[in-house]
Amino acid sequence: MSSVVEPSRSELPAELSRWVMDAEWGDGEQIVTAGDPGDSCLFLDDGVVRLEVPGEHLDTDVVLGYLDAGEILGEIGLLDGQPRSATAIAEGPVRGRWLTRDALLRMTGEAPDLAVSVVRLIATDLATKLRATSGRLASVLEASAPDLVVEETVARGVAAQRALDAVPEDVMDAVIADLAEAFGAAAATLAARTVEVTHIGRVDHKTMKNAWAALGVHRSMAGAVGRGPLGGTDTVTDVAAPVGLVFGIIPVTNPVATAMFKVLSALRSGNAIILSFHRICLPLADEVGELVHTVLARHGLPVDAVQWVRERASRQRTARFMAHPDVALILATGGPGMVRAAYSSGTPAIGVGPGNTPCWVAADADLDQAAGSIIASKSFDNGLICGAEHNLVVDAAVVDGLLDRLAAMGAAVLDEEEAARFLDAVTTEDGTGFRPEVLGQSAQTLAGFLGIRRPHEIQVLVFRADPDLSSPVTSEKLSPFLPVFTVDGDDAALGLCLALLDKMGTGHTAIVHTASEVRIASFADALPASRILVNSPGSQGVCGLTTDLAPTLTLGCGTFGGNSTTDNVTWANLRNVKRIARVTPPHLEPILHLL
Repeated sequence: MSSVVEPSRSELPAELSRWVMDAEWGDGEQIVTAGDPGDSCLFLDDGVVRLEVPGEHLDTDVVLGYLDAGEILGEIGLLDGQPRSATAIAEGPVRGRWLTRDALLRMTGEAPDLAVSVVRLIATDLATKLRATSGRLASVLEASAPDLVVEETVARGVAAQRALDAVPEDVMDAVIADLAEAFGAAAATLAARTVEVTHIGRVDHKTMKNAWAALGVHRSMAGAVGRGPLGGTDTVTDVAAPVGLVFGIIPVTNPVATAMFKVLSALRSGNAIILSFHRICLPLADEVGELVHTVLARHGLPVDAVQWVRERASRQRTARFMAHPDVALILATGGPGMVRAAYSSGTPAIGVGPGNTPCWVAADADLDQAAGSIIASKSFDNGLICGAEHNLVVDAAVVDGLLDRLAAMGAAVLDEEEAARFLDAVTTEDGTGFRPEVLGQSAQTLAGFLGIRRPHEIQVLVFRADPDLSSPVTSEKLSPFLPVFTVDGDDAALGLCLALLDKMGTGHTAIVHTASEVRIASFADALPASRILVNSPGSQGVCGLTTDLAPTLTLGCGTFGGNSTTDNVTWANLRNVKRIARVTPPHLEPILHLL
């Protein structure tokens, strides 16, 4: 039976050409923004459009869905005149034709038959979308129904993990060494591809990060016992066993380095792993995954020991992976929403929390050393490291000297007018967060947009500010800019650092620049942070580059931050440790007299 709203969505009447406007967009360009006037619709001729709702955190999935060629964008706004409810972004080149409400109204008078055809076309598109929405709702209500992609991927992973049990430790050592070498050799190429795909960060710094995730992490695990006896005493022997199949979430901020780290860590402890990359990074997933499979196949290991989700994963599918009874552990690195989902899945999880690192520059700090550390850290990969400095808490006695040294080392210290203009440009219209387009961009780029110039290349933007805990200025900033909060004395500094962590970043990292062991002890005692860095740059210190902390790309925040561990998470966290306890004489003598 034919529909009253024919013709097909993909068949636009030829005479429509005089009523529409051709338009094109490149990959990543915004077509419409949530909140824009709903005064037109787009007939999509070629390409794919991603629909998103505004999100506070870069790594928290906010995708509603995708539109393909033949579909219509914005038809509801065309009909009801309400503001756009979502942001539409070109995923690759996009070409289409705009029809405005004014043009449609003129059409009803000048070409009524055509107007009826267009309205029927729009109605067909809306009906199709409504059916699809109903289907998705039904699938949510039928949550127990199997997902064949999930079931098959998990089954292959479980089989591969069992096969890994028969791989001798020396063979696994050779495989991991080969993988690390392959990762290291591809560090620069994959860094360039990462920036090309994500449009955030710096190629040279991502190259360093990839190399550290490959070679630095490997150095920390080479020759270690992944499975089997670990030693002990005459009466208790520790024996390591794999946890099983691991599900690893990969963020957009550090996709390749995090994937390298998780693959090496899983294999070192005898586990198979399924990687779930942020949707933006799917091209990188294939490149990293194929590199891993080449090495595994060369050594005769099952390639299914390392798998990755090969298509855009819905929240529902990701949730099914995480809740699958044969997934033993979730290793979650990403936005707060994804980490909460991991902990809520019912599967044991190791997750992380957001950073909002306070950096206290005390009255006795070495200002040259402190300024150099701050510039090196906050400019690294354009500020994308969660453990970098996010707030400078500076003693009044040294604040002018620190700002002078920061300027001398490449910072742009903004005056009051520049700071106001900058914050107005980078914060969202509702004043609750930062615009997504500023995340991971260089300080020079951000300054250039606003006409802020210095006689040198700007590494970091710094400005004096009041510590307003209701402002996004006191929140995590994944970009190379820093507020400076001036305090009088140690008590005020500790109080503000505590308040900043209490707002965001509890359990993550705190930094102090001082020569006083008393101050260090007071700082460590007062702050609920898993990593207390002393006179170290944050980005490099948290992952072990400038400290003796364990090399990692996953930073636990402990129960301070709602996580299961305060560790720099490593391969050692991805194993069960059994304890063989031999019989000893009863330990009753010390308590018998109490009976």
